[in-house]
Amino acid sequence: MRRQFLQFTLLIFSILILGGILYQIPPIHDRLAWRVHEGTVLIKGFLSPPEKIAFVPAQQQIEAIVSATLQAVQTPTETPTPTPTLPVANTPQPTPTPTLTPTPLPQQISLKGVRYMDQHGLWNYCAPANLAMALSYWGWGGDRLDAGKWLKPYSKDKNVMPYEMAAYVNETTDLKAIVRVGGSLDLVKRLVASGFPVLAEKGTWIRDLSGVVSWMGHYSVITGYDDPSQQLITQDSYFTPDYLVPYEKFIGEWRSFNYTYILIYPPDQEAQLQSLLGQDWDETTNYLNAAQLASNEIFAFDGVDKFFAWFNRGTNLKELQDYGGAALAYDEAFAVYNTLPEDRAVRPYRILWYQTGPYFAYFYLGRYYDVLNLATTAINAALDEPAIEESFYWRGMAKKALGDTSGAIADFKLALKYHPGFEPALYQLNQLGVNP
Repeated sequence: MRRQFLQFTLLIFSILILGGILYQIPPIHDRLAWRVHEGTVLIKGFLSPPEKIAFVPAQQQIEAIVSATLQAVQTPTETPTPTPTLPVANTPQPTPTPTLTPTPLPQQISLKGVRYMDQHGLWNYCAPANLAMALSYWGWGGDRLDAGKWLKPYSKDKNVMPYEMAAYVNETTDLKAIVRVGGSLDLVKRLVASGFPVLAEKGTWIRDLSGVVSWMGHYSVITGYDDPSQQLITQDSYFTPDYLVPYEKFIGEWRSFNYTYILIYPPDQEAQLQSLLGQDWDETTNYLNAAQLASNEIFAFDGVDKFFAWFNRGTNLKELQDYGGAALAYDEAFAVYNTLPEDRAVRPYRILWYQTGPYFAYFYLGRYYDVLNLATTAINAALDEPAIEESFYWRGMAKKALGDTSGAIADFKLALKYHPGFEPALYQLNQLGVNP
């Protein structure tokens, strides 16, 4: 019996070794790698469900939020009071400037000239594909691979930030690009009607690699709209060309990314674009307006939309360098998050992969343990390779501030692994006298 057991064990061991050797053969590896990856994701998702992870800042100050930011809220008496608003920041409000009565928009617009490109067959290629489509409208002759080589030096990088996409346009093409937030459906329609496609960053609920419907970041290029059917015409790299999205659905998805949009344009059309954006052409004014929008939405929504509204408020205040106000808003956002059902179809557990505002706010307030814990939470939420350079960078910054130099160096090097040439990590290693 013992001999049979040893023979069986040896057979299994031999099969595993042979399988490992065969798996390394390129043709076999290429055909099986995706399935192996899917299996790994399924197993990890079962053992450590990411939707059960809670974002819990160690120094939450929820009571301070209530007293400091909601003190203007009054209980209605005989006459209903207006919807309360939150103070935006200690930044002077811009002086209103006269505006002309806008010209009525046509009921339907569909811009032509975008070369459709999908994101399939490559890892996380949403950003390169959509940026390449937006550029193609203006006569750019490249494709998704041209953009991807610059935007994603590590192929499995989970996210490309809007500022990185704008930098690619401004540094490698003859076109220009800007990033703005707090957009509206009316603005999108006005831009498209004037000949400017809108590259929007939004969240979407789709079936992920684990086979479960969950929230993740996404880009799409808006090239038209149809008022009679209440739909936008989008070039969506995940779905199809001319993919129709109902207005209401788009606004809900856009909210989760602070209504962020990227505009690409030829330099000689800058004056026209500036006129279309009005006050929002100025970045500071844009963030002030977006912060007020988020503040209003906090009182209008419940559940996950309330989480996004608080998170957006924090992001806009962070951009205005009001780190105290931003941290309080993020604290409240995470408190709302933790009340959501532990369901992957409800909790947007990937949010710190795409939006890093809490790291900035907590770090510049000296809340280093919160930075460390949140970054670790984001990294652990990855069911596959945690190719999230920003989270490793900020965890390294927290470790450095807390005196863990060796741990900081390790994280900065991981940030460089997942984004070769990532300048913030290179700078920190240089400051520590370490050769990357």
